[in-house]
Amino acid sequence: MIDKKGNIIKPDFVELTRYAKQFSGLTTEKENVLLSIKEEVAPLLGAVTDNFYHTMNDIPEAASFLEGRITGLKQTHLNWMNSIFTGPYDETYTESMYNVGDIHVRVNLPVEFMSGGITLICNELYRITFDIYGNNPVKTQSIVNAVNSAMGFSLFVMQKSYHASVDEALDKFLLITGMSKALFEKLSSTFSTTNF
Repeated sequence: MIDKKGNIIKPDFVELTRYAKQFSGLTTEKENVLLSIKEEVAPLLGAVTDNFYHTMNDIPEAASFLEGRITGLKQTHLNWMNSIFTGPYDETYTESMYNVGDIHVRVNLPVEFMSGGITLICNELYRITFDIYGNNPVKTQSIVNAVNSAMGFSLFVMQKSYHASVDEALDKFLLITGMSKALFEKLSSTFSTTNF
């Protein structure tokens, strides 16, 4: 959102954290599950990052976004992977995920790359979970549930920045043109129902 002076208004990250946790089912218990396995999982996260970028680089639509940046992106990605298992999932984490989404918006990364990317990462994390804990089905299920919620939380927050960028673009348009939001919505509704 943009105020009347053209300044970008950031969301309330405490409220966004609460909201994202509700949708993702990320509870304190699930956060504790992730923290409890960080020592075993941490040495394997570099391979998750490597596999992620190898796969992304094989997707022609994604490769152009990676060209010349993979080394730096891998380090940022690995830092994020580690944070999944170290927490905390508080407003600082939420703000960092929102900012990641905002960067994706600024480089015109298609929004589907984020959900596709999260799927690729989850597949790797689930594989690791089964490799390490597969002989304990109850623990394996609790880890998979915790990973799913943590990744869903992250995706939810990153995607909020995409929605905010659309809102910001509209706010800028309205500010420049002096058009009210009500008039814009009326015109928009009229044109969307008109057959040309």
